[in-house]
Amino acid sequence: MVLYVYSFSWLSYRSRMASVVASVVTVKTEKRPAPADPQDVDSNTKKPRIWAPSMEPSLNLCLPQRKLLPSLKTKRASELVLVIGTGVSSAVAPQVPALRSWKGLIQALLDAANDFDLLEEEESRRFQKSLKDDKNLVHVAHDLIQKLSPRTGNVRSTFFKDCLYEVFDDLECKMENAGKHLLRSVLQLMESGALVLTTNFDNLLEIYAAHQGSKLESLDLTDEKKVLEWAQGKRSLSVLHIHGVYTNPSGIVLHPAGYQNVLRNTEVMREIQKLYETKSFVFLGCGRTVDDTTFQALFLEAVKHKSDLEHFMLVRREDVGEFKKLRDNMLDKGIKVISYGNEYSDLPEYFERLANEICNRDAVINGWGSPSQEEQETQNGFHSQKCLLQDYSS
Repeated sequence: MVLYVYSFSWLSYRSRMASVVASVVTVKTEKRPAPADPQDVDSNTKKPRIWAPSMEPSLNLCLPQRKLLPSLKTKRASELVLVIGTGVSSAVAPQVPALRSWKGLIQALLDAANDFDLLEEEESRRFQKSLKDDKNLVHVAHDLIQKLSPRTGNVRSTFFKDCLYEVFDDLECKMENAGKHLLRSVLQLMESGALVLTTNFDNLLEIYAAHQGSKLESLDLTDEKKVLEWAQGKRSLSVLHIHGVYTNPSGIVLHPAGYQNVLRNTEVMREIQKLYETKSFVFLGCGRTVDDTTFQALFLEAVKHKSDLEHFMLVRREDVGEFKKLRDNMLDKGIKVISYGNEYSDLPEYFERLANEICNRDAVINGWGSPSQEEQETQNGFHSQKCLLQDYSS
């Protein structure tokens, strides 16, 4: 009799788990129709989609979760500006060295230039030495770009464009699951009203969004009108690349002379700097973005002495001493440094919980109703589902 009860319970358990697996497969393969042009819709008033549970593998799903900071998780999506740094791109496509750092990008451009016989041996050695000596990398990159873009009369060659496309070739096929998990949460917040800017040259977020049925526009500082509209919240489904994006080489700027048009436009600068005063910036994968000269010129120069700023930087807590030092330094700039965990792999899970918390609260405040228990499980319950699935398969 005991054996009979045990067998019945086990069969019941297997049946329940089969239902879970079936529902997971159904969610994952469901296709959504493409939305209308995102620039014709006010994302702050449009009801956002209910995001299905992510089934990307994670090593930390069954471990204790790090608590979310109350002052951050209670923000509305429309109060946030997400700042995407090299740490995010390198997590999405770790096999592309150019995405890891400025140094990696310059080395990749230099390699491409040598492959295409665009540099004399002496020139190549000089650039390589500057890179090895860790000279001012922005200046090194600027000089290399100038060398690859010579003017002959009124004509500028396009060798720089060729090198860029060689460096960033076939990004779509090099994206890995853990990074997509992170981009998914960024897109979720964007669709609920958050703005996004990046110091990166790649368009990984735009590529990922296209696969999800969302069309994101890539902006750079050469188009003052669009930058102004972005800062005013009229183009929230656009990504502002403050250094430019590789798909538009003419918009790439590494030197202050490249964005003087924006700096001299008082209306644009007023709106841009107002963002840093009135919204909360969330820095993701940003090691030195606050020290970036372009970022400083756009956002920090006019707010140096403001005392009521509240921004956030998510970092890995590897070395306690360095973490405390960074936290103390950033507080002077109105930035709270938060640890998402001890490993880089902890960030996607932490940021997903944060995005879900903010978007669920926004849904209630905007009158779209509190998510049902089923929807809550869809958005937040994938941890327990995956733990059960692991138990079931073991």
